[in-house]
Amino acid sequence: MTPATWGLVATTFAACFVEMVEATTIVMAMGFTRSWRSALTGTATALAALAILTVLAGYALGRWIPEAALQLVIGGLLLIFGLQWLRKAILRSSGRKAIHDENAIYREETEAARAAAPTGGDLDMFSFMVSFKGVLLEGMEVVFIVITFGLNADNVPAAGVGAVAAVVAVLGLAVAVRRPLSMINENALKYGVGLMLASFGTYWVVQGVGIFQPGRDSLVWPGRDLAILVLIVVWFMLSRVFIATLRVRGPGREDEGALGRAGDEVAK
Repeated sequence: MTPATWGLVATTFAACFVEMVEATTIVMAMGFTRSWRSALTGTATALAALAILTVLAGYALGRWIPEAALQLVIGGLLLIFGLQWLRKAILRSSGRKAIHDENAIYREETEAARAAAPTGGDLDMFSFMVSFKGVLLEGMEVVFIVITFGLNADNVPAAGVGAVAAVVAVLGLAVAVRRPLSMINENALKYGVGLMLASFGTYWVVQGVGIFQPGRDSLVWPGRDLAILVLIVVWFMLSRVFIATLRVRGPGREDEGALGRAGDEVAK
């Protein structure tokens, strides 16, 4: 594979890895507390639905939307996702928001599973539905990331390989340790992935502005793809300024006003 393809696979792998850690915590809680068969069935059903959605959406977008318009739309959406992930990482790094705790989430899910009434039949519907919903909701961001990176690189299969590799890696770790993956520094992962998403989003939005120009061709950045590295540095420096500013203001409640309230649930 070319360096660009390896970069595509690595980017989608990192982004999808974060989402799958959260989904796996939910599935493990259902499996250990109620029914592994039902939890895994719900997981497999959600993964199948996500795979179908990825293929259909990727085909439709890539076939019917002009390249520049596609870059503008999905670049804008990717920028929104990236900024939300960065916002979470900044608040946590500055002490304004609690660090994401997979053990606490696991305890909450197991308590809810024990409190739920048992369901009859071979399939425990509570475990099935909770696992299905958890994997589907977290996986929607994975689908979005695979489609956006895959279409812009004109290589959706390679982006899909990165996502599948992330799923396999997380499941392998979960089976090996048999407990929530709290040893993974999720904040650092989201920080790094947020920088990549925001940088690629900015890059593609500017390219997509060419749709409004005569010829409707994508704009070209100085240095072409090397501009992405500059954007990563710029977003990193801006995030460090935010972190330093929030730390100087001292400990306190989460400072939602500093970075905005909109889309709080996009990046959990």
